[in-house]
Amino acid sequence: MKGAAATAESPLGRGRATTPQEGNTDAIAAVAMAVALLAALGAVAVFSASAPLALEAAVPPHFLRHAGALGLGAGLAWLASRVPLKLWYRTAPLFWGGAVLLLLLTALFGHTANGAQRWLVIPGIGVAFQPAEIAKLATLVAGAAWLSGQDGKAALTRHGVLGALALATIPALLCVFQPDLGNAVLLVALMGLLLFVGGAPLRILFGPAVAGVAGIALYSFIQPHALRRWVGFLDPWANANNEGFQLVQSFVAFGRGGWFGVGLGDGRQKLFYLPEAHTDFVLSVVAEELGLVGVLFALGGFAALWIAGLRITLRARRRFPMLLAFGMTSLVTVPAAMNAAVVMGLFPTKGLTLPFLSYGRTSLLVCCVAVGILIAVAREPAGDAPARRSRR
Repeated sequence: MKGAAATAESPLGRGRATTPQEGNTDAIAAVAMAVALLAALGAVAVFSASAPLALEAAVPPHFLRHAGALGLGAGLAWLASRVPLKLWYRTAPLFWGGAVLLLLLTALFGHTANGAQRWLVIPGIGVAFQPAEIAKLATLVAGAAWLSGQDGKAALTRHGVLGALALATIPALLCVFQPDLGNAVLLVALMGLLLFVGGAPLRILFGPAVAGVAGIALYSFIQPHALRRWVGFLDPWANANNEGFQLVQSFVAFGRGGWFGVGLGDGRQKLFYLPEAHTDFVLSVVAEELGLVGVLFALGGFAALWIAGLRITLRARRRFPMLLAFGMTSLVTVPAAMNAAVVMGLFPTKGLTLPFLSYGRTSLLVCCVAVGILIAVAREPAGDAPARRSRR
């Protein structure tokens, strides 16, 4: 992307806008349609994948919790779509600071499951949530605000780039100590994308990118669990009973599904063959029961959301809304691409959920808020025409 939207006086524009943005009505409709279809498929997939965990219950408890979160998420999306963008801009530092505080509390008092301390439990009601998901949203909002300051000039300087990377690196390091390398890498990657769209020169981004890759390599060598994931990824069939077990079972699910699947509810891999079938590997359940057609339907929904989000981004008339729209679009679609790559054996397992399809209430609620913010950008009245600035 060669240019970035900016105004001469403020990241939020100059004066009062009088006319709505042209052509964004269809983009809003596309976003709503894609999210609705993904949410519907997700509800079906969670019901089917979690049914073996229900024991004697007629309706899987995981599905009931997922449906409740989906209803709450719809309300949060509506509310976020009505929040003025200037409020997000002004409260971005507080939002980011609150997210970092939650990560610190997780490190001190978090709940541990499956060897990772990633959840905070709300006292009194016993509801657990994952602060790392909130941190991704807060970091992108703060990054958009930071890169919009001083007429967007921060994005074009080394100081501006390092400042934006610091916003991502601090929560990413706190995620690493949980340990949660997947969300840590995702945080930095999303900020890197935001910097690129914001106009940061590639020569400045090259050094941090190399440092990030070196950090991942070092972490993988010193952490036994991370090294085992690489072993299982590089040769899963040779380690089918150990490190490669989950990936091999995912391959079996895809193979059994064929073109049209074995039938909804008739999948076998979810019967305790495939670990985390209702969360990280829910796309494997879709592949087995609905076949390639079901997988393409899911991936097509995310592709439609990506395209609609980019249209909203490119039509934004001011710098902060432009960066915010791109950040919210990436927050939903980039993890989806990474999750799909993991279950197909293209990436090592990362523990990332598939937005709107996986069981994971915090992730679902955060994605709903992101969609609401994206719609708010699309609904924003148009101001002055965007000024174009070439990448240097």
